[in-house]
Amino acid sequence: VAAQEFRVALSSPPNSIDPHFYNLAPNVNVSEHIFEPLVRMNADSQIVPALAESWRLVDPLTWEFKIRANAKFHDGSDVTADDIVWSFDRVPTIVNSPGRFDVYIKAITAKEVVDAKTLRFKTATPYPLMLSDLTSIFVVSRKLTTGLSTDDFNAGKGMVGSGPFKFVRFARDDRVELVRNDAYWGDKPAFEKVTLRFISQPATRVAALLAKDVDAIENVPTADIKRVREDKNLNFVSKPSYRVIYLNFDQREKSPYVTDKAGNVLEKNPLRDPKVRTAMNLAINREAIVTRIMEGMAEATNNMLPSTMFGYVPELKVVKADPEGARKLLVDAGYKDGFNLVLHGPNNRYINDGLILEAIAQMWARIGINTRVAASPMADFAPRVSIGRKDASAWLLGWGFVTGEVSYGLRALVACENKERGFGTNNGASYCNPKMDELMIKGLSEVDDAKRLALFQDAVRIVINDQAWLPLHFQSSAWAMRNDIDYAARTDERTHAHAFKMKAGR
Repeated sequence: VAAQEFRVALSSPPNSIDPHFYNLAPNVNVSEHIFEPLVRMNADSQIVPALAESWRLVDPLTWEFKIRANAKFHDGSDVTADDIVWSFDRVPTIVNSPGRFDVYIKAITAKEVVDAKTLRFKTATPYPLMLSDLTSIFVVSRKLTTGLSTDDFNAGKGMVGSGPFKFVRFARDDRVELVRNDAYWGDKPAFEKVTLRFISQPATRVAALLAKDVDAIENVPTADIKRVREDKNLNFVSKPSYRVIYLNFDQREKSPYVTDKAGNVLEKNPLRDPKVRTAMNLAINREAIVTRIMEGMAEATNNMLPSTMFGYVPELKVVKADPEGARKLLVDAGYKDGFNLVLHGPNNRYINDGLILEAIAQMWARIGINTRVAASPMADFAPRVSIGRKDASAWLLGWGFVTGEVSYGLRALVACENKERGFGTNNGASYCNPKMDELMIKGLSEVDDAKRLALFQDAVRIVINDQAWLPLHFQSSAWAMRNDIDYAARTDERTHAHAFKMKAGR
């Protein structure tokens, strides 16, 4: 029966299928088919039960979780509290992770197995963000993963989760093959066999859908949306996302891709100068990017996360382009002749990312910063800007606030690097403002929502006013599929094969 097999084209491949290796959306998206956290986000980014059917605060420093009685791994064994402790203990042991998951377990000071299906987490201070953090940690089987490395996972060992699909095969940069888990505790997927295809080129993805080589695609390119909407053989769904597309600047004394006109690395990194960063910010015409490149499928912003989420700052209005003012600031900063810069970024991860890079390069060139774009696939680009490598001067990235609140980004992207506390895990810019960290840390243990919001908003104000991290826009997500299939579009942009359903009566 045709309905028993489903092929969906994703825009970016994972660089690993180890669920604890890299906190990167393409990796996490694949993991969500096979593995599960204790709690997860629904399509509207609200926390709902997953492996944990219930939880409670025993006291201000103790969280208790009850694991579903019918939650089983794909080999038929029960998911136990011991497996969860093992999974959490495994996270900090991962070698060479470009973006670690440690930040989400740092608040836990002790783990206590009460019985096979009950476990408790202790914290040093009250920790209201516990549930948000737990959405990011996937549970693996202790019995089947003890002693396994990330390379072992990539070879298919240990790929036994409790999720809606069982793992079959991983062909790097090409596909992941899955089969339905008929013993799944939750809603069974509509399809027996699923193939996650990785097709990075947007036009190729659309062509594959039109040729019926795949049944659905994510990230419908803006140029094809009108055509897809009008095709009676296709179904189109979209939703504004919580992913902010932003620019980062290297804050070190010298930076490898900032040079004079002769190509020599400048002794003093101009990107450390607030005047220079302000000039670069004023040079960017966000509205032009939204209307011309994104064709309206985005919302310009000067915030870290959307207005519907915890930590949004209302008075941070979109920066209006002012090339003349930008040029004057560059001269005031001592760069009347400008300088040369390489702008790095992905060309297969975000909607129109390659086009956005080219547009920004032209905008910067107009104020005297001669900018060359170096775009590459996400799997190659992401390690370049990891805290272990730091091989870029200016770059474009995106960040989705999967926890539904702003500390998720503050802790990972802009907090001063602090391995002990799990801060700055994705801070490849070496940005550090101790005052921001102080506000953020206070907020993390503040149980009064209003007070916590005020602390986080003050932290965001510092980040935005420092202009070391420039938000551009929130992109909208779009999916297209056969007209007999439907999909519940997600705020987090994730594409879940188990959420595609046959339309009623088909």
